[in-house]
Amino acid sequence: MSIFDFLSGQFIDVIHWTDDTRDTMVWRFERQGHEIKYGAKLTVREGQAAVFVHEGQMADVFTPGLYMLETNNMPIMTSLQHWSHGFQSPFKSEIYFVNTNRFTDLKWGTKNPIMLRDPEFGPTRIRAYGTYTVKVKDPGTFMTEIVGTDGEFTTDEVTFQIRNIIVQEFSRVIGSAGIPVLDMAGNTGEVGRMMAEAISGTIAQYGLDLPELYIENISLPPAVEAALDKRTSMGVVGDLNRYTQFSAAEAMTAAAQNPNGGGAATGMGLGMGMAMANQMAGAMNQGPWGAAPQQQAQPQAAAAPPPPPVEHVWHVAENGQTKGPFSRATMGQMATRGELTRQTFVWTAGQDGWKKAEDVAELAQLFTVMPPPPPPGV
Repeated sequence: MSIFDFLSGQFIDVIHWTDDTRDTMVWRFERQGHEIKYGAKLTVREGQAAVFVHEGQMADVFTPGLYMLETNNMPIMTSLQHWSHGFQSPFKSEIYFVNTNRFTDLKWGTKNPIMLRDPEFGPTRIRAYGTYTVKVKDPGTFMTEIVGTDGEFTTDEVTFQIRNIIVQEFSRVIGSAGIPVLDMAGNTGEVGRMMAEAISGTIAQYGLDLPELYIENISLPPAVEAALDKRTSMGVVGDLNRYTQFSAAEAMTAAAQNPNGGGAATGMGLGMGMAMANQMAGAMNQGPWGAAPQQQAQPQAAAAPPPPPVEHVWHVAENGQTKGPFSRATMGQMATRGELTRQTFVWTAGQDGWKKAEDVAELAQLFTVMPPPPPPGV
């Protein structure tokens, strides 16, 4: 190898960068100690910019195109080197290629819930997440403010700061927009546009631009969502009073058809459901308070006063079938007509199984208006 071949190999005469990644924002052209030859070719492809840094100072920025590195193409470098009358010797300079394409599908989200005052629900908390797009708008400013001397700068090194800015602006925009929580789903496009405009002004100081921002989801706390689901269910049901009466009647009928199942606890639960239905609907008048006799006295603990008495309704078993429910007044009319006797089996909510009418204190009074049948043999 001749001395001329050796010297020519020390100087770089073709400078370019081919990006084979999807997240590299800045790549430093590795000279490995080689100097740049006067008149070398610089290729800057579409979606790129080349930034020259000379002795720690920002020099020339080249946009897409093919350049011959001469004094007329490098005005700032010529000024820094004091090349007033041109130059022929090689020079040393760091060259950074900046990717100016859009970096898409970057994620953002709120780590903690955001407090806001909703016009319908009052103070509440929401979370949100989505995606955004970022690109380098001013390569020189980006190099000065963010990259510095990093030889290979990726999106991971800047997205954390951008996410913080997005969350801050989202909190401000959503708090001042006055959009009800239930209407946010229909306004995500408008909110995203407002956020992108506000954020672009902030990150422009870093030489970046935010062309797009999308809000994929806005959610409420689980407890609020559960309450909202209940509210929706109530809206589907319609008239809550009529629905409660219907549900209580269905439960009582099912229990009456299975007298051996459920036990006292089930009967008491059904009685409470029927009492609620009667109180809400006002369908029945309150009558004298009566309670089924208990088989064994249970110890009573100190408790709050009992609820107001509610009139019992009764089911009647006849020929293997169940009839009712009947009010006490109706039962009295049936006793007068002979349709209800002392031996008729009856059942009401809270009663442990079927009993004869004469064994129920509340119904036994219906038969005292006439003498009982005489005993046999008299």
